[in-house]
Amino acid sequence: MPELVPVLSKNDIDSLVTKVAHRISTDYRNHDLILIGVLKGAFVFLSDLVRSLDIPVQIDFIRVFSYGSDMSSSGEIHLKKDIEVDIKDKDVLIVEDIVDTGLTLKYLIDYLRSYHPKTIKVCVFIDKHQRRETDIAIDYSCHDVDKGFLVGYGLDYNENYRYLSGIYHLKL
Repeated sequence: MPELVPVLSKNDIDSLVTKVAHRISTDYRNHDLILIGVLKGAFVFLSDLVRSLDIPVQIDFIRVFSYGSDMSSSGEIHLKKDIEVDIKDKDVLIVEDIVDTGLTLKYLIDYLRSYHPKTIKVCVFIDKHQRRETDIAIDYSCHDVDKGFLVGYGLDYNENYRYLSGIYHLKL
């Protein structure tokens, strides 16, 4: 039976989201901001983040994957759902649940640049450093970790555990 070791409680998460939302609201006041949530994992974080912002934003989603049912990235990135809003000459903020190797995020940034946005920045809930393979700028991060496989608050293992209100280290 897998063991779930608590990392962040729901109260911890609420506090972290509120803080990052305040920074984003301040930085993007009077800007035309579009948040692009990376499905599936970021939907919970994006939902809380949007409700904590005090600026108007547009929202869209993109879906990519590189994990499948494994605990480590395959290194192959697959685009499953493209954006639907026009981001040309707009400020774009990619909202991601976790950045690990950085390969998926680098792919997304390069891909979205082809639409000619004014700017692209990145907001992640978890910035995990253990297996980083590319130098990627994270503009807004709620929580940093060095290692471990995390689940909950949108993060999954084989499509399980997304529903958990906290973040947990999964030990198999």
